[in-house]
Amino acid sequence: MSDQITITLPDGSTRKYDSGVTALDVAMSISEGLARNVLAAKLDGEVQDSTLPIDVDANLQLLTWKDDEGKSTMWHSSAHLMAEALEAIYPGIKFGIGPPIENGFYYDVDFGTIDFDADNLAAIENKMLELAREKNTYERSGISKEDAITYFKEKDDEYKLELLEDLEDGSITFYKQGNFTDLCRGPHIPNTGYIKAAKILSVAGAYWRGDEKRKQLTRLYGITFPKQKELKKYLELLEEAKKRDHRKIGKELGLFAFSEKVGKGLPLWLPKGAVLRERLESFLKKAQVKAGYDQVISPHIGGKELYVTSGHYAKYGEDSFQPIQTPNEDEEFLLKPMNCPHHCEIYKAVPKSYRDLPIRFAEFGTVYRYEQSGELHGLTRVRGFTQDDAHIFCRPDQVKEEFAKVIDLVYYVFENLGFEEFTVQVSLRDPNNPEKYIGSTENWDRAEREIREVAEEKQLNSVVEYGEAAFYGPKLDFMVKDALGRKWQLGTIQVDYNLPERFELEYTGSDNEKHRPVMIHRAPFGSMERFIAILIENTAGNFPLWLAPEQIAILPISEKYHEYANDVFSQMQESDVRGFIDERDEKIGKKIRDAEMKKIPYMLIVGEKESADGKVSVRMHGQGDLGTQSVEEFISSFGQKVAELIGQ
Repeated sequence: MSDQITITLPDGSTRKYDSGVTALDVAMSISEGLARNVLAAKLDGEVQDSTLPIDVDANLQLLTWKDDEGKSTMWHSSAHLMAEALEAIYPGIKFGIGPPIENGFYYDVDFGTIDFDADNLAAIENKMLELAREKNTYERSGISKEDAITYFKEKDDEYKLELLEDLEDGSITFYKQGNFTDLCRGPHIPNTGYIKAAKILSVAGAYWRGDEKRKQLTRLYGITFPKQKELKKYLELLEEAKKRDHRKIGKELGLFAFSEKVGKGLPLWLPKGAVLRERLESFLKKAQVKAGYDQVISPHIGGKELYVTSGHYAKYGEDSFQPIQTPNEDEEFLLKPMNCPHHCEIYKAVPKSYRDLPIRFAEFGTVYRYEQSGELHGLTRVRGFTQDDAHIFCRPDQVKEEFAKVIDLVYYVFENLGFEEFTVQVSLRDPNNPEKYIGSTENWDRAEREIREVAEEKQLNSVVEYGEAAFYGPKLDFMVKDALGRKWQLGTIQVDYNLPERFELEYTGSDNEKHRPVMIHRAPFGSMERFIAILIENTAGNFPLWLAPEQIAILPISEKYHEYANDVFSQMQESDVRGFIDERDEKIGKKIRDAEMKKIPYMLIVGEKESADGKVSVRMHGQGDLGTQSVEEFISSFGQKVAELIGQ
């Protein structure tokens, strides 16, 4: 009789199996229907092929399309399937990398001298489905480095040969399905038959390994589904997302612009966009004052040594803008990549006592990072952005209380801006790569424990992600879904025992001895640019009334009523109601249509009767005529609605 192993399932139940059982076998023993839907397996926290033998006691989770890791595995396999289809249609092409991404996958391809027609993507999709119907298995095999090099030399694929340079002999695996073999560590779905629907979404250029000095390859983005109807639903969602694209709406509403002369990834805020930003800043500043924050301001540059001390230069120096040289020899400055080193120096400016703590410094500080041009995307990926940064310096016994208060602040922000779909992520160290982080194991253990305890005490429905911590400390990230269902990190809170040590921050304790404070980094918005981009897409430009750059449009029926319109406008301005008068020589119907297109919340129409009675005819965006009100009545009801929306 063979050895028996114990498999523990997510519900805590256990089952005995013969050693060598696969996750698919386990699924089949539970239900044939379940087995048909298993895409991969998570064994003791590691995702792997569901067809690999298990020979030790283990915790097992069977991954299906409902699981993010299940989707990711299928999309990884789909990248291989697309590569097989491409190779069948365009023999002799070469491949870079082909990973899964949040929605789908891509593969970087060198077509060489072959004439690739980007308008003929349907042929590739059809070939993918033809190959999928063959139900070819994804076969995993270990291979020596020497044999792997020989294989790709014979195939004349310099990209795979370059990838092999970084791999150790004994750790290299190939995956083969049908007529395609690739260098890959997996995991993959059992066979191609799980893929029932495929779409190539776009084609772009991508420099090999993200290096603008290397060859530009062709990047094909695709997505697949286990059912055709799911692809149809996704494409409909994609069309809706295009309508909500923040770049499109931002242009239509006159919020922001980009200029090649100013530079890629450096947004210019137009008057209406500036009002939007100022309203957001004012909203958070008011909440911060109530929560005991002090506003500070730091410069846009800092001496290179500042970022050497913080560790940012060692981690990000090569990816940042190059140092600024001055006429003085050996004097170098950097564009500010982070606000925290500056705030450490602000803390040091005046000696502190234990009675002074906690100290909360807040700043809307603009920072600069040299993102690759191919990664830039509207406001979501830029080279200059503003963080609603704050750093709390506190005693060790105050960490959990301060951390909990920041969580409350983030929830307050999200609630008032209509962000309902978000997840809370506990981002911890990668236990397999300790060299990525600074500081002692003791400090990291303590910081991670405190975050977990606060998350539990606040009863947050959180998920744990290893390897997502900042290099100086673990964090709690708030992942918000956009109109397409993509996740973006907006709010973040981080516990940091390490920068206070590197900057030698101190306070005098009750024992009259010097002690180190703990630093909490927090940003409810995160990047203002990214936050506004997601806000635009979530609202489709229909901003909450209190936030809209233009809250009213006063529409006089003719020039005869311009004077009354200006009188109404003056009363609005005195009551902090933002808007404009449309004095164009146009019919009232066109003025209403144009105001609707601009998504103005309220239209106040004034004509002979309104002028005589001291009233306005009120229309609401998307709802139509609300009747006639006195100016005072409108201002009063408007103020009440704004107060209700922001919880005042």
